[in-house]
Amino acid sequence: MADIIRDAPIGQIIRFVTRNRVLQYPEEKPDFVLPEGYNTALNSSTTLPVKEKKETSPSPSPSPSPLERKKTTDTVRSVNSREDVEAALTRTKSRQDTEAWTESRLEIERELSLERTKSMPIAPTKTADGNILVDWYTTDDPANPQNWSNAKRAFVALQICLYTFAVYSGSAIYTSSQLEVERVFHVGPTAASLPLALYVLAYGIGPLFFSPLSEIPIIGRNPIYMITFALFVILSIPTALAKSFGALLVLRFLQGFLGSPCLATGGATMQDMYSLLKLPYAMTFWVSAAYGGPALGPLLSGFAVPVKGWRWSLWEIVWISAPVLLCMLLFHPETSTPNILLRRAARLRKLTGSPQLRSQSEIDQQHLNPTAVAIDALIKPLEITVKDPAIAFVNIYTSIVYAIYYSFFEVFPLVYPVMYGFNIGQTGIVFTCVAVSCLLGITIYAAYLYFYLIPDILAHGHRAQEHRLVPALICVFGPVIGLFIFAWTADPKIHWIIEFGVREYFVWEAAVCEFGDREG
Repeated sequence: MADIIRDAPIGQIIRFVTRNRVLQYPEEKPDFVLPEGYNTALNSSTTLPVKEKKETSPSPSPSPSPLERKKTTDTVRSVNSREDVEAALTRTKSRQDTEAWTESRLEIERELSLERTKSMPIAPTKTADGNILVDWYTTDDPANPQNWSNAKRAFVALQICLYTFAVYSGSAIYTSSQLEVERVFHVGPTAASLPLALYVLAYGIGPLFFSPLSEIPIIGRNPIYMITFALFVILSIPTALAKSFGALLVLRFLQGFLGSPCLATGGATMQDMYSLLKLPYAMTFWVSAAYGGPALGPLLSGFAVPVKGWRWSLWEIVWISAPVLLCMLLFHPETSTPNILLRRAARLRKLTGSPQLRSQSEIDQQHLNPTAVAIDALIKPLEITVKDPAIAFVNIYTSIVYAIYYSFFEVFPLVYPVMYGFNIGQTGIVFTCVAVSCLLGITIYAAYLYFYLIPDILAHGHRAQEHRLVPALICVFGPVIGLFIFAWTADPKIHWIIEFGVREYFVWEAAVCEFGDREG
């Protein structure tokens, strides 16, 4: 638990205030012993393997780290040890030398999983210009997020899911207040729907900025999470106190924009911690938090708003998000491997006084100015979307599914209260079918992973990436069928349970499509 608190934002603040005398890293403790490989590299002129100097790329080092490596059959022995003892060190291959979702990446991760069962020292690599690359000390280095215990990874993943749920529920939680907003601010139904629309639009725009920034090693994940989420919670207070309709619109847009890093970077955090074969499970639960949040929003506010007033739903955003923020400030560690190794390199330089000790990300970006790094990080995602038709199509399709999903928050009040006499709270209950659908989607998709996809990968290796979209291809007909039946049965003569069931079917199909698209 101490290491979680140390790596969390509150722990980093405590370290700063105490000048690193409290919550110290191993390199800062008096009894720390520099690994033999680094001693050898610093005190001899031989013969570490030399890594060819690559042409510097302006793009930031992505996570997972380029320094997480695969064991090879060779070992390197130091010949100039001061004690004339040959220290056998594991020689490794960069995980970044492979592409994600390929056979070579799978092979490396298999080797890594075997290495984590035994503690083997990892030899540092020396670049052509004499820099010594700071790496994990051993194959089971506890600083490596991939080596964290299942409980620790699950705890961090749970925080990301709660964070995602809080932000996403903040979108639709407003819908219960829409009728009263029309009355108080003298606006029509279309204008009153803008606080919902602008919130969703903003957390769609935010990832274009925040996701690339979180990939810059010197920044990492946590600063993006904490700064924006803290501002999200703070701005939620004046949003609930807004005196004019214009102020409400602006503040709702800013809320969505500042809450968007959960969408922008949540999946990257999961990838930092989980291996190729385990990642789909973590992503499934994270996507479910995103789908379930808006669905439960109207239920959370539906019965209270008619009694407490339209501002009540906006206050609920504060009450939901503030405890999650406090938890993350106390217990959410940094997971970006390039950032972790960059800070380790700085501590080792301070300890040894040697400027040779550097992380790969520092070397990659040493000749780049921050402006160039930031601009490239912001442009690269747009470039990928424009140049890769598959990415562009999935983005467009996901946008359509999302648009249909959110359109039901406007359609339901036109159907259930008008045709079936539901009040606001009862209409909110209807949205619980989404939660049921998500549970069904999780169960079926997890079963697909466990019984088919992962065994198939282990037996036959990786197929083409499109093979992962099989569930989406099967379920892609669901939204169309569901929309048709929903519109066809929207009649007071037809029992409302039909509408409820069709809605559940539609969302389940959409959820499975979403899981498949995200994993593809």
